[in-house]
This record gives sequence, structure tokens and C-alpha cells, in this order.
Amino acid sequence: MGSSACTFPDATLCTFTLLNDVLVTLSQVQGKWCMNLHKLPSPEDQETLPRQPISHVDITTCTSNDGDESLAHFLPVLCCASSPGTSGSKEGLRHSGGFILEEPLFSLLFGIDAAMLDSPMILCGFPDGQLCSVPLKSLSSPDNGCREDSPVKILHHLEEPVVFIGALRTERKSPEAEEVPAFGDLGCDCVVALGHYGKMVAIKAAEGDEVKVPELREYYLQGPVLCAACSGGSRMYYSTHSDIYAVDLDSNTPDAEKVEDSPGTLPSALSPASLSICSVVALSLSSRESEGESELLALSAKGRLMTCGLCSPDGTQPVMMNPDKAGQRIKELLSGIGHVSERVSSLKKVVDQKNRALTSLNQVMNVSAALLSSQNGQKPITCTIAAHWSRLLVQNTLTVSCILENSSECTLERGWTLCVQLFASSCDFEEGSSDSAATDTATTYTFPIDQLLPGNKTEVTLPLGPAEGSKLELPLTVSCSLYYGLREILGTVSDSTELLDDLLSDDSPGLSPDREGICLPLREVTIDILHCLRLDGGSRESEATPPAAAVSLPTDPLDTFLKLSRVQSDLESVEGSEELVPSALGEDYLAPSVASIKVSSDLLRTALKDTSEGALLCCAALRWLLAENAEAAALRNTDATAVQGLAPDGGEVQLNIREVTISDLSPAGPIQAVEIIIQSSLLANMCQLHHAVVRRIQALVLEQAAQDSSSPDVRMQYLHQIQANHETLLKEAQSLRDRLCLGNDSDAVVEKLLHVYRQLRNPGLVVL
Repeated sequence: MGSSACTFPDATLCTFTLLNDVLVTLSQVQGKWCMNLHKLPSPEDQETLPRQPISHVDITTCTSNDGDESLAHFLPVLCCASSPGTSGSKEGLRHSGGFILEEPLFSLLFGIDAAMLDSPMILCGFPDGQLCSVPLKSLSSPDNGCREDSPVKILHHLEEPVVFIGALRTERKSPEAEEVPAFGDLGCDCVVALGHYGKMVAIKAAEGDEVKVPELREYYLQGPVLCAACSGGSRMYYSTHSDIYAVDLDSNTPDAEKVEDSPGTLPSALSPASLSICSVVALSLSSRESEGESELLALSAKGRLMTCGLCSPDGTQPVMMNPDKAGQRIKELLSGIGHVSERVSSLKKVVDQKNRALTSLNQVMNVSAALLSSQNGQKPITCTIAAHWSRLLVQNTLTVSCILENSSECTLERGWTLCVQLFASSCDFEEGSSDSAATDTATTYTFPIDQLLPGNKTEVTLPLGPAEGSKLELPLTVSCSLYYGLREILGTVSDSTELLDDLLSDDSPGLSPDREGICLPLREVTIDILHCLRLDGGSRESEATPPAAAVSLPTDPLDTFLKLSRVQSDLESVEGSEELVPSALGEDYLAPSVASIKVSSDLLRTALKDTSEGALLCCAALRWLLAENAEAAALRNTDATAVQGLAPDGGEVQLNIREVTISDLSPAGPIQAVEIIIQSSLLANMCQLHHAVVRRIQALVLEQAAQDSSSPDVRMQYLHQIQANHETLLKEAQSLRDRLCLGNDSDAVVEKLLHVYRQLRNPGLVVL
């Protein structure tokens, strides 16, 4: 603030007006309105700033008495009115927002005493609708505080919050009359008061029989009204939330509806004209008389100051234009129309893009909500994954099919992508094992969805055959998910990366790790050797048609066994070991690999009771193991307890299931069990098949344990003896491996080592 600034601290101040060197303020103290008069200091008195008003007067309104809370956010309105004969600076009155009234109207409004007092009048409009006047000289009088009668005069009650008080000149001067400015000695002949909800009151001095009489007319405009301003002529401008309107009270306007045989009176109805400017909270008019027009200043709700040139309502005949100027003006108008048309077309494209983006986002959110809300139940959009053999050219090829079915009420439009991810699964059965290494080497296939209507399905097929020179790694995990890229639709609206951050938080479910889109998992299935067995054709088909991918004989049977099975957590795989079995021994040296797993009959019977009705337990167990094999449909109608087939690499494998009795395990008596015997000519195939069977049994045990099923008592001494024997066999296997590394008596060591392996694979335990 500069050194010439003058401050009047008042926390209760609501509004003020300035007239020359006098400041009039209106405050609300304890529910009552108080009008204060301050004298502005002269430049030489800046050191002693006035802190207290020199005079004040209390004004009682319905707001202060009743305490209506609905009117609490409305502020009062103050302005100053003067007669043409009042002494003082009329220029200062105009700059403060005041006006000069004709002598007849001034006397009719404020009384003959106020006119004789030669004092400007302070007009007050309150939130309760009350319109009052106070003579300025009564405020500045030294004995104002001792007067018994109040100088406040109630002029009218608008019955709604007053937002504007102004004055107009409704009667135009004749062309022969002498030029008189709007704020000159002639003054205004009409006072208007405007309410927040659109009620307007106009007061004018009309011709009576012998003397002037007051004419009061009420109008109802479109509200709510935020602010208004008068041009000094016959026009008033007022703003609502949606537009700025202009009304003309000129009594000589041909379009105005007037009372019949009553010349010079106010129009009976008003026709507001729109200026197409919205959200204006403050209006003011600055006169530019030298140019013959006025300028409307408007402050928007966002703080933008706008100007609008207005033709003067008192202008004479329009200036004639020559053809050159007219042609130039037409070109300018046409150019402006072209620019506006281009702008409208550009904005329309932007609006259409936003509408399409919103439609797409709404559809994405509906699909996401449907899938995320049904994670524990039946999903409205499902994906079925199955492995089967197909004949491609001259080879049998293992493929996996993914069938996407839309059972929801939403349509999967263009932009959705079905993602199928293939990665090798871990063989480790320990809880919390990490699959990060396998995920890093995953292969992802994407299939764009053009349109999938409700009730329809689509199928994609992928080959599972290995690359040239490699073998198919089983088990293999197939993961299906739906992905929608948000950059595609949001990029058409804005390139800003903050748009996604505002749309989705960091912990939003379904948001992809790169925050580029939404990823919704559908299903994940592990494909193992039991899915891929070929049960028809036997060895004859193997001789006629070579397999798609054959694997060579493992160089080290122990390394292959440890790497692929990893059933025993105490054994650690050793990579890069030297060749332990001499190649000269050949395949005939190795006997078929056999492993067995015993499972309690009660456990299997309880778990398979819904699918084994009327079937022998061994038959039901075989059907259960091959339930996800596409070629095992023929087994469902037979009582087979054994099956022989081909592995993906062409090696023969065999499953044999029989019932056995375990007599030494439980003190309560013998335990009936089902023994699953796994046999293969290749150790790798046997390990893969053993792993697949163990994985299913593990899931079955966890499911039954969740149902709180009890297990029989066992002899701990018997278990300790089995563990001790197992540790002894492990030490012996390690010793034999060391002897093989030294090359001592290879044939006998290998034969004994294989015998130890067979004992390790049949520990004599049973799954209870």
C-alpha cells in the first residue's frame, strides 16, 4: 500500500459508497444495521488517520429482527442520489456510482423537506427487500445522535433481496432541443430497484391533472439476478448465471407496450435482449462520449474481465457508408463468420471425441466392475482353456485352445484385447516358491477383439510345440486376461499423462503395472503331461508318424530326476555336471523307470464321491487323473484301471491303478489304499508324469483339509524308520555319484545307482 493510502479497519463492514471527501459505510453489528459516516483526511493529515466515524445512524429491518438465515449471504446495496440544484461536485457523484434525479422525481421520492435541505440522499437496499433513504446532511449533523426522530425513510419493500439500485432517462430529448449530457443538469427521470429473484420496481414522476404524481410499476424478469448496471440512458443491463440481458424503458420506443392514451408513461412490459455472455458476477459501464458509444465491463466468475462495446441508445441517424467501406465491412464480417465456423467445427470434433472417449470409458468400467465384483463366484465373462492334439501337415502338434465367452450384458467393443501368456511352471511344491524367473521368460500372444456381443463366444488356438533344437518344457502355465489400453482413447482428448493419474489411483484394481491400461485376469491353467497324453494309436502310430518334437536320452539320469521332479526338498539340483553315464552303454542299459504313489482309499472316496457314483474306486481315480485330457473321453464308459499312451516327445508311458492294504502304518489296523504306478521307458517322462499326479493329489489334500476332515492315527516309530532308511539311501546315492565321477567300475556303479533310485521313488508312505 502506498503512503497516500487511508485505511478504516472494520470487521463488520458490508458495503460502502464514496462521495467526494465523505465515505459512507454500512455494517451489521449484533443483528442491526449501522450506517457510519467517515471524513477522508486531507494529504497533510495522513499522520493522524481517523479510526472512529464522525456520525452514525441505526437502521432496523426484518433481517435484523427475525434473523433469517436464508438471507445471511446477501449483502446490502448503497448508492447516492442528488437533485440538479444540489451544490457539490457532480463528477464525483457519477464516479462513485451515484446519479442525479430530476427535481420533480427527487421531491416526490424524498419529500419537499429533503429537496429544501439541499442534501444528497443515501439509498439503501437490504437483503429483506426494504428500500430506505437517509439524507447525507443528517448524518454529518453534530446533533444527529441526540435526535429523537430517525432520519431513515422507508421508500418501498421489494419482498426479496435487493441487488441493484440505479436511475434511467426514459424520455428522449427532441432533435431540436439543445444537447444535454446524460449526467448534466437535466438528470434522470426514473429510479429502478432490482431484486435477486427478478422482481423490478421502476418509479417515475408522471403527468397528473395539475401536478406531477409518482408512477410505480413492477416488472418480473428472469432470475436469479447477480448484478446490474445502468447506461445513463433508458437501458439497464442485468446478469444471471446463464446470460446478460438488456431491457429498455424508453417511453418513446415503438415496440414498447404502453398504456393506452397515456403518453410518456413507463412501458407495461419489458422484452429483455440477450447478449450471450454467461457467468458474470459484476457489471459496470464506462462512457466514451467522444466516440458516441458506451463500453460494458463484465467480471466473470473465474476472474476474467471482459469488455463489450454498446451502441449509444441516444444516437442519431446512422452514418452513411460509401461502397468501398461497405464492401470492406462485408469482407470483414464474412471472414469473421468463416473463423467462427472453423472454430465451431473444431470444437464439435473435440466434443465428439470426448463423447466417444466417455462412452468407451463407461463400457470399460462396466466390464471391469462385472469381473472384479465376481472374483469368488461365476464370472460373467469366462475363458475355457484346453490342450489337444491337432494334425498339421504331416505331424501331430500339441495345441492349446482358449474359448472366450461373453455371458454379461456388456459388449466387448474394439479396443479390448485377449492376452494369452505362456510360461514354464515351477516344479517346487514348497509353499511360497517364486515363479519370477519363469515369468521373465514368458511368451505373450495378443488377439484384438473386434466385437463380442452378449451370449457370443470366440476361440483362439496356439501351438505348444517347442522351437527347433529344443524340447517342450512341462508343466506349462497358460494365463488368459482381458486388456484395454487407455492411452488410445485418452490420447485423442489430451496428451497429458496426468489425466490417467487423476482417473485412476495407484491402488486401483485391474490397473496394469505400467499404468497404460486396465488388465482383468480371466483364468490361469497349468498344462502338464496328463493333459497331453495321446491314448490312441499306441506304439504303431509312433512308428508311422514321428513326433513333433523328440527329446534325446538324458546324459545324467540323476540330474534329470532331480531337476524335473524336485519332490524331495532335501535334494538340490546340480547344473553343468559332467557326463556320468558312458554313451557306449546305450538305451538298452537303462531299465524302464517306475514310481508309485499310495493314497488312502477313504480320502479318494470322499473327494470323488460326486463323480464316482456306481464305479470302482480304481476306475474313478483313473478318470479323475485324466479328466482334463481331451482324448480320455472313451474311458468314461469303461472300467479300465490302466492306460498306456504316448508322451509329447513320443516316449511310451503307462498308468496302472490298484488297491492295496497298508498294515504297519496305523495302530488301529490295516489301511486300505489306492496305489498309482507310473512307468516309462524314459526317466524324464516318468518324472513329468509323477509330478503331474503329485500336483493333483496335493490339491485334493488341501481341499479336504479345508473341510476339516480327520486323519487316522499312525505309528510314529514306523515313520521314523522310513525316514532313516530314506536318509541312508540318499547318502548311498551321493557316494555312488562320487564314484562315477572318478570313473571306477562304471557298469556296476550305474546298475546299483539305478536300484537305489527305484527304492527312493517307492518310500512306502501313503497320503492320508
